[in-house]
Formats: sequence, structure tokens, C-alpha cells
Amino acid sequence: MTTPPALLIAGHGTRDDAGAEAFRAFVRELGLRRPDLPVAGGFIELSPPPLGDAVAELVERGVRRFAAVPLMLVSAGHAKGDIPAALAREKERHPGISYTYGRPLGPHPALLNVLERRLDDAIGDQDRAEVTVLLVGRGSTDPDANAEVFKAARLLWEGRGYAGVETAFVSLAAPDVPSGLDRCVALGARKIVVLPYFLFTGILPDRVRRQTEEWAAAHPEMPVASADVIGPEPELLDLVLERYEEAVKGDLRMNCDSCVYRIALPGFEDKVGLPQQPHFHPDDDGHDHGHGHHHHGGHTHSHAH
Repeated sequence: MTTPPALLIAGHGTRDDAGAEAFRAFVRELGLRRPDLPVAGGFIELSPPPLGDAVAELVERGVRRFAAVPLMLVSAGHAKGDIPAALAREKERHPGISYTYGRPLGPHPALLNVLERRLDDAIGDQDRAEVTVLLVGRGSTDPDANAEVFKAARLLWEGRGYAGVETAFVSLAAPDVPSGLDRCVALGARKIVVLPYFLFTGILPDRVRRQTEEWAAAHPEMPVASADVIGPEPELLDLVLERYEEAVKGDLRMNCDSCVYRIALPGFEDKVGLPQQPHFHPDDDGHDHGHGHHHHGGHTHSHAH
């Protein structure tokens, strides 16, 4: 019987200890759910263990083939560049290993259902038709990644009966959270629920909540509530395993139609064909990639190595 490829989970990383531990606990839970699979997880930056240590752990367990799944909601610079570059480096460090690379998680119907539950918790017994939702994403310099958050917002709106679902970002992209709340008011919102589009707790989701509270304090006439992050729900575990199976079978459907590295989008024409480069997030507290040693090749969409 052929041993199935191992599962490697690639996380972003956070300076928030609770958020990092939530990731590590999630990886452990995946291992319990699939005891037939070697499972390991690591971070691109900021948190231990680094992705390289997770690969080394799998190699020490005799793994030669694995499928890497980015534990990320949208495909931005990390999923498109940093993780593939890190995996390529690990292949050089460990001759004889091979891997396939899966796709990010959202917007998936299962996660939309979790978001709906988070909204229900925040709304209580109030009528959904009275509630305008502000979905707040991480934010990126990649327009394709930001567009994915808008897509999630539209899919969340369809058929669920909310007054509306608007979109904002906590860093790197407009509109920011206060501007998003202002927009909800301008569109006639009667009650607003701010919904963070994040998997786990961390510095940025905390910032979303803080900015929401500050805005609400300055606008006491408008009822505003904050919903929780997605969290380690069964749907998230199932979805990661679904992405694993896709990667193993080669059924990868990456979003290339609006990829800024392939298509000349207005204002981003200079990015077409560019190699991926390490980057710095000015809005992330103490955010330091330490990626100077990465060798970033040109962005490609061939994910079997």
C-alpha cells in the first residue's frame, strides 16, 4: 500500500501568542483527525515554529512527499510568493523530497456558513433585514487578494437576508474600518455588525475590534456590534483536508484570471512577470519578515515540484 503524501500547513505568523497557539492547536487537531497522515505546520514569519522546521520534522519522520496547504483566506503575496519560495528552498535543503502546493481557503461555502454563525451570535434575536454587515479583511497591496474579500462579502450577502454586506480592510488597502463604517451609515444602515475576515485571533483582528469600538464611541446614535473570528471550527478542518486532497490529486484551480503578476491591471502594469520580492507590512506591529535570504523566482502557477 502506497503511503499518502504528508500534509504541511503553512501559516502567516503573528506576534500574538494566543493566535500562534491557535494555529499550533489546529495543526494538532488535524493530525488527530487523520492519524494515517503525517501532519506538520509552520509559519512564514513572526511565530515559532518556522516552516523550515516543520519540513525538517516531516523529513525526520521519513516523509519524502508532501502537500502544502496555505492556511490563509486569500491568495496574496505570502501564498503567491513567500510560501513557494520557502518550499523551493526546503527542497534544496532536503534532496529527494517532492511536494505539491494547494490553494488558499476562501471564499468557500463552508466558511461562509461559519461567518453566518458568527453574525448570528452577534445579532442575537434581531431581524437580519435590519443589520448591515461590514466584513473586514487583512488588506493587501495585491488587488486580486482585495477583490477576493469583496467576493466573500457578496457571497455572504446572497440569500441570507442582511440589509447589506460592505467591505473594509485593516491594513494596506482602502477603505479602512472607520471609512467602511461611515459608508454603512451613508447607505442607510440601522444597525452594523463588524465581522473580521480572519481565521484566528491576533493583532490585526484585535485592531479591527478596537477601531470599531472607537468609531462606535464617536457615533453613539448608531448601534454597532463586533463579531468573532472564524476559529478552529469543524468546517475549517474539513476544508483544509479538502484542499489537501485537491493538491494530492492535482485538481488545482488557482485564480489566474485577475492575477497581477500575469495580467496588466490598471495601475499595476509594472508587476506583470516580475519576480516575487520580500516585502514589508507598514501596518503590522513590529512586522519584520527577515526574508533577506530568500531566493524568489518568477511567479508561476505550476504547483507540482
